[in-house]
Amino acid sequence: MTLLSLVAHLAGFVAPALGVGLLLWAGLRIRRKVRPGFSSARQLSMLWVAGTVVLLVGLVYFGRDGKIATYAALVVAQGTLAWWLRGR
Repeated sequence: MTLLSLVAHLAGFVAPALGVGLLLWAGLRIRRKVRPGFSSARQLSMLWVAGTVVLLVGLVYFGRDGKIATYAALVVAQGTLAWWLRGR
């Protein structure tokens, strides 16, 4: 496997975490209700890291990537984090 191929595989692996994170982050920005003390970049990075961790745990647990249960856990984890970031 070449370096370029490895980078493409890793980018494809974390793409769902980044995609869902971007959608949730955009929703936070549109509603303008955000917990104080968290910049936009920090919120997006927190969502992305949480999603990537869920994908890694799913890969280790199931032994392969792309299981629907992993993607469901991704949505639940990032949605819960976005709800917490929204604050009251």
